[in-house]
Amino acid sequence: MEQTDQQFEGALGDRLKALRARQAFTLDQLANASGVSRAMISRIERGEASPTAALLARLCEALGLSLSEFFAPDDPSRSPLIRRKDQRLWRDPVTGYLRRSISPPGVSSRVDIVEVDFPPGARVSFPPREESRSMTQHIWVFEGVLEMVLPGETHRLEAGDCLFMDIGDAFQFHNPTDKPVRYAVILDRGR
Repeated sequence: MEQTDQQFEGALGDRLKALRARQAFTLDQLANASGVSRAMISRIERGEASPTAALLARLCEALGLSLSEFFAPDDPSRSPLIRRKDQRLWRDPVTGYLRRSISPPGVSSRVDIVEVDFPPGARVSFPPREESRSMTQHIWVFEGVLEMVLPGETHRLEAGDCLFMDIGDAFQFHNPTDKPVRYAVILDRGR
């Protein structure tokens, strides 16, 4: 049976708490490193709040993880194959975008593949991330229209278009239409 976003939401707080404990971060240390309030982190860990994509990215960066690493199981099967029904889902509580982790966890690859269903009019902003300066990504649009807003320029991507970019600078995903857009993010964690 395919995992629902609600099933994973229930475990998201536990996952954050476990990753924070693994790195021996106190709530205050993670708050200082991420710029996310201690109260918000505590609410997420207790399952009382769901982080937005941008907030979760800030927490992951402070923990030295990519979003894909955050969503990967602790004890992956190390199989080179992951069936669609076993791929992890997460829904952003503000925009409603649905993120599916496509790459098999536990394999020795620098590349992560994520599929995103992005609702009409949705916008997600990511702040500059110093720790991510060596990371790059391809944004490949399957259906719809996606605007990638980068410092000093905006790229309008349509079905079949692919944009390569560094992810250390601030950037924004925007669906300027009244139709959903579906795209893949192919992330390379190091050059």
